[in-house]
Amino acid sequence: MTSREIIRKVLAHDSPPRVGLTFSDYDGKPRINDIAIIGPSKLPGDIDEVWRDDDRGGEVLTDNWGCVWRRIKGHTDKGEIQAGPIQRWEDLDSYQPPDLANPARYEHGARMRQKYADRYLLGTIPACSFNQARKLRGFAQYLCDCALYPDEVRRLNRMVSDLVLAQVDRYAAIGADGVVFAEDWGTEEGLLISPAMWQEVFKPDFQRLITHAHSQGLTVWMHSCGCVVDIIPPLVELGIDVFQFDQPDLNGLDFLAGFSDRVTYWCPVDIQRTLQTGNKQIIQAKAREMLVKLGAHGGFIGKEYPDDRSIGTNPLWQHWAYEVWLQEGKYNDSGQLTRLNYSNAAPSHTSAF
Repeated sequence: MTSREIIRKVLAHDSPPRVGLTFSDYDGKPRINDIAIIGPSKLPGDIDEVWRDDDRGGEVLTDNWGCVWRRIKGHTDKGEIQAGPIQRWEDLDSYQPPDLANPARYEHGARMRQKYADRYLLGTIPACSFNQARKLRGFAQYLCDCALYPDEVRRLNRMVSDLVLAQVDRYAAIGADGVVFAEDWGTEEGLLISPAMWQEVFKPDFQRLITHAHSQGLTVWMHSCGCVVDIIPPLVELGIDVFQFDQPDLNGLDFLAGFSDRVTYWCPVDIQRTLQTGNKQIIQAKAREMLVKLGAHGGFIGKEYPDDRSIGTNPLWQHWAYEVWLQEGKYNDSGQLTRLNYSNAAPSHTSAF
């Protein structure tokens, strides 16, 4: 069975032979990576996204949406938005976003589909709406806008949503299996906005994306940081296929387990509360707990966090989790984990932070 077939079974909770896995090579040895990810290509006329020194000892970059970013010099992340191109709502009338629907951006897609014929292929989109719309106004201003100018926010969101849906069509045309996006909706304690505001202003965009992607035969994968328990139930009801959480413990494994028969979780061991311990026993116990609680029905994909350097962790620590998921994340013909004699709780510990 190919990786693509395995992931399809994982998402369908249809007796996969094992959990999904997305890990890069380690210590010169290959590890299983069931998924390939592609994005739109740059075209002539796009802004040259190059970091340049500023007069404050940092680096700045203007992206293809017209957003100005700044970061600490020498860092590898993208920093933070300093200015968006829509400073006044009147600017939205004349704003020209990048042409993400241009077929030329996806000409490489057929080649990538052929190259990764045995993997589940995901196409990246910049947002459902929120993650890109907030950058166009600036984060703090955008959050104020949600309360003060909800109609204008909806109009901005719809512009982004239109572009995203056009991308969905392009990915469907090249034979991708799903689309993936990142929208960080949570703080350490809850949503950035009230659940009622999310339902009123943002839920329609999610419904639009999920419905359209499913009509094109694509699944929808969403990353979010923080505690987002308030929007998990409505997103499950809308039919989202995969949640990618780097902090699954923050949302509570027992809470997440309540939806594990209807959604798939794509996660590393928690990068704040578990991985940071550097303790093999704790990390592997947590990996087993995740198998039982998130993967009891087949819907679990063990993931490598891609940037150990930025969070100060050792790649070996993630490999310990991989070993558990590889060796013990197998299912019998009835779709049950072949080893169910795990403790339901990992050893208690104190976070490194």
